[in-house]
Amino acid sequence: MKLVIADKNYSSWSLRPWLLLKHFGIAFEEVLIELDEPATKASILAFSASGKVPCLIDDEGLAVWDSLAIVETLAERFPQHAFWPRDAKARARARSVSAEMHAGFGALRNDMPMNIRKVKPGAGATPAALADVARIDAIWCACLAESGGPFLFGEFGIADAMYAPVAMRFASYQPALSAPAAAYCERLRALPALAEWIEAARRETHVVAHDERDD
Repeated sequence: MKLVIADKNYSSWSLRPWLLLKHFGIAFEEVLIELDEPATKASILAFSASGKVPCLIDDEGLAVWDSLAIVETLAERFPQHAFWPRDAKARARARSVSAEMHAGFGALRNDMPMNIRKVKPGAGATPAALADVARIDAIWCACLAESGGPFLFGEFGIADAMYAPVAMRFASYQPALSAPAAAYCERLRALPALAEWIEAARRETHVVAHDERDD
């Protein structure tokens, strides 16, 4: 399999399936395309009809794009791994909070873009972004209280991968979090697979100007 991704420093969507593949030890070839370059669009279109990353190319050449579609495909193809919780009720809730992340929190995405190399406490703290932070904090606390942790539904899975880019944002912009949410962020960032992504992001030198703004 191939996974087509963009800059590790900036591409929150790319992080999600990459993290799951790495965590569960599923072999794949990484294809990284830098964002906001003259050839970016054409390079991505060579793999993905959507013109966006991530895109998974399976062993038969089938392309699956969109992070949620990719992780659902991986869950089907590798049922030996608990991508989703085994319990039906927990699985339904995990899907709900994952879909909320996938479709929502536009203010957080816009005002606090993922930039792993950046540490700018207080930047992007608009009322709308902080409302998103509060909702995410509440989701995390509820899930952790119900499951007992250490991750949202006990063991690491899709729901955690969907929120991993949020943990990267919180490390950069440092909004106020509850104690359980802050501890959960630390556990996420300590995962070997996520630590590997962070280290690679910090080594990158490519710059996307839009995501370097300080407002």
